Amino acid sequence: MKRLAGISLIVVLAAGRLTAQEDVADVPSQDLRAGKDERKRYFLIGAPKEAKSPDRGYRLLVVLPGGPGSAAFHPFVKRIYKHAVPEGYLVAQPVALDWTVWPTEKDRAEAFSTEAFVDAIIDDVGSRYKLDPEYAFTLSWSSSGPAAYAVSLQSKKVTGSFIAMSVFRPKRLPSLEKAKGHAYFLFHSPDDEICPFEMAKEADKLLKQNGAKVKLLTYEGKHGWQAGLYERMREGIQWLETNRASRVRP
Repeated sequence: MKRLAGISLIVVLAAGRLTAQEDVADVPSQDLRAGKDERKRYFLIGAPKEAKSPDRGYRLLVVLPGGPGSAAFHPFVKRIYKHAVPEGYLVAQPVALDWTVWPTEKDRAEAFSTEAFVDAIIDDVGSRYKLDPEYAFTLSWSSSGPAAYAVSLQSKKVTGSFIAMSVFRPKRLPSLEKAKGHAYFLFHSPDDEICPFEMAKEADKLLKQNGAKVKLLTYEGKHGWQAGLYERMREGIQWLETNRASRVRP
């Protein structure tokens, strides 16, 4: 818990510097509830009311913020949409419940799991806009990474995962055999003192052994997003586009 508290503090401080929204005032956003469940709050970013859906439907990126996963990250996620996400995407930002941060099926004590939350959001967005089911990715970092790994192994809707600066605990996950065909873009610093780089290397090795497509990209600096973050995010999303899994999972 002390380690997660440290992670939360770092990311909360970063979010605090991004509270002003003047630079993203032009980015459309809706405050929604998946399946009309008040506990399943999420922001849907990038869907102007007058816009026509692409012929094949919008592509979707679900961004699970690190730290406490709170609504305070909304300006930052809008910047991700504006500066990092290719055209033709919607971005959904789940808001973590106050009592915990991104619980999975294996460790949840109440309410619902992150796996169920992400699937509910994809279904809810799909009820509002036409989606291209081949392009449903997650972007996570730090404290949300473990849940993103679980989502990748449980969801039949998610076709690629961008996971940055996160721990990897395979014993806390479903069978890694379910990773077959899935695409993982891992982003981690060898100098990370909070989430050891060895965990990213282990994820790279074990996921590949189980038939996943994996790219591990390193960066200079400590734990946290560094300069050039939007370029790296775009690079990861584009890699997922090329290496994504089929929507029909085993």
